Amino acid sequence: MPTPLKRSLTLTQITLYGVGSILGAGIYVLLGEVALISGTLMPIAFLIAAIVVSFSAYSYRHLARRFPYSAGEAVYVQEAFSSVALSRLVGLALVFGGIVSSATIARGFTGYLAILITLPDALMIALLILGLTGLAIWGVRQSVFVAVATTIAEIFGIALVIWASFDSLPNLLDNPKQYFVPNSLPAWSGIAAGAFIAFYAFIGFEDMVNMAEEVKDPEKNMFRGIVLALIITTSLYIIVALCAVAAVPINELAGSKSPLVLIVERNTQFPVSLMATISLVAIINGALLQIIMCARVLYGMGKRAMLPAVFARVNPRTQTPVFATVLVGICVMIFALTLPLVTLAKITSTLILGVFALVNAALLTLNWRSHQRALTELSLPAIGMFICIIFIILQFLV
Repeated sequence: MPTPLKRSLTLTQITLYGVGSILGAGIYVLLGEVALISGTLMPIAFLIAAIVVSFSAYSYRHLARRFPYSAGEAVYVQEAFSSVALSRLVGLALVFGGIVSSATIARGFTGYLAILITLPDALMIALLILGLTGLAIWGVRQSVFVAVATTIAEIFGIALVIWASFDSLPNLLDNPKQYFVPNSLPAWSGIAAGAFIAFYAFIGFEDMVNMAEEVKDPEKNMFRGIVLALIITTSLYIIVALCAVAAVPINELAGSKSPLVLIVERNTQFPVSLMATISLVAIINGALLQIIMCARVLYGMGKRAMLPAVFARVNPRTQTPVFATVLVGICVMIFALTLPLVTLAKITSTLILGVFALVNAALLTLNWRSHQRALTELSLPAIGMFICIIFIILQFLV
């Protein structure tokens, strides 16, 4: 009998897993890039990205309750459209997106580590990915324990940024139009382009469904965990974006490789090295969770014969899919060493938006087929699907 995955994660652990996965790269790495594109209107870009994500989160949490399995998105699409080819495509797109996402995080890692120590970027990236892949192979309980601990550190770092910027927040009221009222087509264009990059900052809640076979009482805890993780991270993102534009001149913030360290450095006497260390912990967490997620998707697809059976093999001692995890680690390293940060983020956002569109379409189809045709049961997944499609198109127009 094949070795199953170990069902050991509680609601608190899966929620913190989701929070850690979402926070890991976006706010710590891409805040400066969003500021570069959207300027002082950056908070609106994050708000729009949160709205886009919320519709897809609605579909995810309902589908996770119905089908609590690894390779969640591929399962949802297969159940809705009975197409193995389409399900395989969705699963592979999700894996590719997760691999590129982890590579994005690894690239961001070098910007913060450079504050503490000078090493070649390639060496820093290679050591990081080798270490995280080894941890992911060691065991899910150990990996998630590390993820939960680092998530707490992430939240502490964000709280530190809010504290450092708190006295600057009244500055937003001196000229509110500058921060809250886009008054020209170029301003809206900048918001749209910034929101597309900011969307990457919310990627991670969908990773949670691929841990469903390792969660206790998944029908209840997956639903609650997704909702809690998204509420927590959206609140933190909007607050940090407001703090950033209030506390640091936009020309300094724009394009910064270590934006949160910059905010703390400009507004407090808090040791820069300690803030950089907290940021590194956050980035490491995000990369680890992406590697775990991708391996679970490959495992789930192998288990359902969408991929060769070797992907479904679980090591009897560690109870982890070793072959799938090693393959993911190799791919992450290749992308991290060859592509720049913003390119990686854009590729990830495009792939995940495509997957989100299909997941929304899957819930819409399943609800219609099962005669669950209340207004919210049809309109919300339909809106989520169209928003994702429009968002993908907009990136090529702005």
